Amino acid sequence: MAKDLLILTTGGTLDKVHDMVREALVFDREAGSCVPVILAQARAEIARVEEVLTLDSLDMIDADRAELVKAIEAAPETLIVITHGSGTMGATARYLAQRVRGKTIVLTGAMRPFSLGSSDAPFNLGGAVIAAQTCAPGVYGVMNGRVMEAAELDKNRDTGRFA
Repeated sequence: MAKDLLILTTGGTLDKVHDMVREALVFDREAGSCVPVILAQARAEIARVEEVLTLDSLDMIDADRAELVKAIEAAPETLIVITHGSGTMGATARYLAQRVRGKTIVLTGAMRPFSLGSSDAPFNLGGAVIAAQTCAPGVYGVMNGRVMEAAELDKNRDTGRFA
């Protein structure tokens, strides 16, 4: 079991579901994050998953990022994976890189909600878990089969990929 690994969730597309009444992607706050389901399907044994925020990353502001820093600093774990929306993942990674030391932090997310099937969420989450266990302390992102340092973590809006 990855005892020194913590997964923090913040919402993002990975955790959205289809609301048939409003015809929109929303969060199911009663069900919570889909991360425990993904881990169970993968038969992965992660000691702890903690929901910190539940929001679209386009709505994330520095006050939310400060809450994330508090959760990271309060955690005894030194290996941390954060699920995050792709829209501002790079901004959050750079914010964390300026404020957190001595831990390996890996942000990841999905371009398609896990709840809709055919999602990249399990692939990205698995990559992030491995990256957290193998990268040196610092802040990284894992998307599209790549590990990127915080400084280079940005979504290409034309291609819908991190490259």
